[in-house]
Amino acid sequence: MGYFVHPTAVIDSPDSSIIGDKTRIWHFTHIMSNVKIGENVNIGQNVFIASNVVIGNGVKIQNNVSLYDGLTIEDDVFLGPSVVFTNVRRPRAFISQAMSYEKTFIRKGATIGANSTIICGISIGEYAFVGAGAVVTKSVPPFGKVYGTPARLIGFVCVCGEDLQSIYSHHFCPTCKRNYDF
Repeated sequence: MGYFVHPTAVIDSPDSSIIGDKTRIWHFTHIMSNVKIGENVNIGQNVFIASNVVIGNGVKIQNNVSLYDGLTIEDDVFLGPSVVFTNVRRPRAFISQAMSYEKTFIRKGATIGANSTIICGISIGEYAFVGAGAVVTKSVPPFGKVYGTPARLIGFVCVCGEDLQSIYSHHFCPTCKRNYDF
């Protein structure tokens, strides 16, 4: 076993899940069966990971995050404290919808701020930035920066995380000097 699991964490079926080397799973985390977790992932306290969730390499999941079936998280994603994902758009307690979970994709390098809610069936683009407390109901473009309830596109960010400056469709980072055309 090349990963760390705190004694209070629960992994329902370690034989049916893949957990990468150097991954750390902290206090009171619950991981269900058939989960794929990459290498060098940090999973904070009190995280819930449902069956069939896929998590890439280098992901940082802060405390109190809930990840549900249908979710794929690519490499190097940051999930702030208490982020919530959904997998059904119109839930009803008396209707089983397990066969219709919607797919949600969090692309490489994206950041999702604390207390954000991500509605299912969308994609958060590569290196996008979701501000704290946002309610994201629509897909976010690569490098897009969104805030609010509902979340609205307010600009673009660099791979380094700084706000991009724009001249027409050309974007550039005043800090690291990267250039983008989209």
